[in-house]
Amino acid sequence: MTTTYRQALTDALREALDRDERVFLMGEDVGAYGGCFGVSRGLLDDYGPRRIRDTPLSESAFVGAGIGAAIAGRRPIVEIMTGNFSLLALDQILNNAATLRHMSGGQLDVPLVIRMATGAGRQLAAQHSHSLESFYAHLPGLRVLSAATVADARGMLWPALQDPDPVVIFEPIALYNSSGESRGPDTVTDIDTAEVARPGNDATVVAYGGTLHTALAAAEQLAETGVDAEVIDLRTLRPLDTATIVESVSRTHRLVTVDEGWGRVGIAAEIAAATAEHAYYDLDAPIRRVCTAEVPIPYARQLEEAALPSAGAVVVAVQEVVS
Repeated sequence: MTTTYRQALTDALREALDRDERVFLMGEDVGAYGGCFGVSRGLLDDYGPRRIRDTPLSESAFVGAGIGAAIAGRRPIVEIMTGNFSLLALDQILNNAATLRHMSGGQLDVPLVIRMATGAGRQLAAQHSHSLESFYAHLPGLRVLSAATVADARGMLWPALQDPDPVVIFEPIALYNSSGESRGPDTVTDIDTAEVARPGNDATVVAYGGTLHTALAAAEQLAETGVDAEVIDLRTLRPLDTATIVESVSRTHRLVTVDEGWGRVGIAAEIAAATAEHAYYDLDAPIRRVCTAEVPIPYARQLEEAALPSAGAVVVAVQEVVS
């Protein structure tokens, strides 16, 4: 069935709310307004204010409330409008959600799911457009996911809710209006394993979230020139599925990583380091990274596009490693 990324997220929320009475959604404007990006539209009418809860404009307070509810046995889903705003709740996420299991000697589970929009592409400027996945993937105690496809937008939420530890799901802003195939309600995403989105033999291109589509577009362009690129969708940024990357590089002997975050100390850097650590002798060329320019995301469309990883830049990087 073809549907939008946004509708797939809504379907996932409905399925979770139907399956488990302990599940509830809370965040700014998730009720009557239907969510900042329209994902929760209609849920208040169908599930009521006890399970679809509007919150004050205080990320730290409602994330903290979600942590408490999770410890008390509920299954809260907390929606933070954009990744930039999540930094206001970073103390709760880092010092409480991610650490309580370890600080309690395993006595406390925190089965909390935090959803947040991420990335650029809609001219929302610097304070709404950054990709901060690497901040959260740095933290032990969290699982960090990014849904790149409509199928995963629907299939990631339920397994995330089954995790006894806090899970952060990043939803690329640029994908909300995109369309694709959605799997059935009983099909869940494997959140332990990266997916080979396009098989190939000449180079491995690792991407996630919105950059998956950039990498796939580049692979199609490369195919026209005779270069057969394999594209991997990470799906899970922590814990990283290093085995799938290493297996691919052991066959292709070349690696390009694509990341909408900044290149320094980011996801792409971690992938490069892990590959050098585990597959150094399989590499026939230096690893290349294609990332966002080291600037705050600009508002002007031309500048925003220029700052982001493009299919053309990925094509050039792959051509360099296979030459």
